Amino acid sequence: MEGGLSIGLRSPGVAPSVQVAEAEMPSSTSEALRLPVDPWLLAAAIGLGICSILTLGSTGNGSTPSAHYYVERQSIYLGLGFVAMLVVSRFDYAPLRRAARGIYIALLVSLLAVWAGGSSANGSVRAIQFPLFSFQASEIGKVLLIVALAGFLVDRFRHIRERRTTAQVMLLALVAALFVMVQPDIGSSMVYVVIAFTILFVGGVSGKQLATLLALAAVAVTVVLFAAPAAGVHLLKPYQQERLTAFLHPSTNAQKQGYQQEESKIAIGSGQKTGSESAPQTTLHFVPEAQTDFIFAAVGERYGFVGAALVLSLYALLIWRILRILTLSKDLFGALIAGGVVAMVMFQVFINVGMAIGISPITGITLPLMSYGGSSVLSTMLALGLVQSVYSQARTTNARKGRALVVD
Repeated sequence: MEGGLSIGLRSPGVAPSVQVAEAEMPSSTSEALRLPVDPWLLAAAIGLGICSILTLGSTGNGSTPSAHYYVERQSIYLGLGFVAMLVVSRFDYAPLRRAARGIYIALLVSLLAVWAGGSSANGSVRAIQFPLFSFQASEIGKVLLIVALAGFLVDRFRHIRERRTTAQVMLLALVAALFVMVQPDIGSSMVYVVIAFTILFVGGVSGKQLATLLALAAVAVTVVLFAAPAAGVHLLKPYQQERLTAFLHPSTNAQKQGYQQEESKIAIGSGQKTGSESAPQTTLHFVPEAQTDFIFAAVGERYGFVGAALVLSLYALLIWRILRILTLSKDLFGALIAGGVVAMVMFQVFINVGMAIGISPITGITLPLMSYGGSSVLSTMLALGLVQSVYSQARTTNARKGRALVVD
């Protein structure tokens, strides 16, 4: 019986023989030669890496550090990231479920280590400085949080629709987010919360509970940014509050909090259809942080609408493949990991691009695989490696189901 177990008994005294039907062999040469990773996901990641290198190479004008410096180091980060992605993709992700508690503890310890011994940059303490590189725990922490929350939710699967389970998942995420917020890194803390919400959604938590979470989030934002300051209570530092609300009235503080977004919009507009050869806004540094937070402005100015559309298309391809792998996962744990990764990527792309064109607040969220930075690149590559592992394990499981075991 093809695809199942066929047992035929001979006369007494004759031992049964086991034969594996031809379905066990690859159905074609192309099937045998298929990559152990999703080729479209890999292609999207490679394409974004190339776009990053080209964009960084066009943002310098001989200043220090030069564009050459950024290109060299980003190339190293991307190379190491691709190796890490391929290595992680070859391992079964399932044992990570049993280590979820330890992974969450490691996340908190790494965040505390940054708070205790990190180096200060632009008024924030976000990274531990080593001789050759800096380690930004909040970036790697996104991947650790995905695995930890996915493992916790699977262990609570029998009680997944209980309010207690939803509250526990959000509490775990909020504790980690608060550790990140005090650095201060509001952008990454927002990513943590979005990851937790998406994992709950993929896990099958009731719509009523999810709607309650959204309502609570809306109330919290309103209180922190508007109601509390109006009453004379400032839960955020004044500059943080101004940066988060500047996009609502960009022309009011065009030379202060709204300066970055105004210059970014000018840069993107000047790129027109195919880009500007000189790209003065980014090469002359009118757009601050054009290598990191506002790299999409550099893409728009140097390569125009065509370049920006290409980058967004690559992100669309990346997100589509992760969603596809989510549906193919062999188990809930793999689906939750893929769900957390797609939430991480989608939210960062939406906020970063929105920040560059003036429709979202300035939060310091990087553009995955495009913005310069080792921690951001490596964390994204590790996350994609986990998704590739989900894909590989799903393929293996489906191949085993397709074998026909014949007992004759």
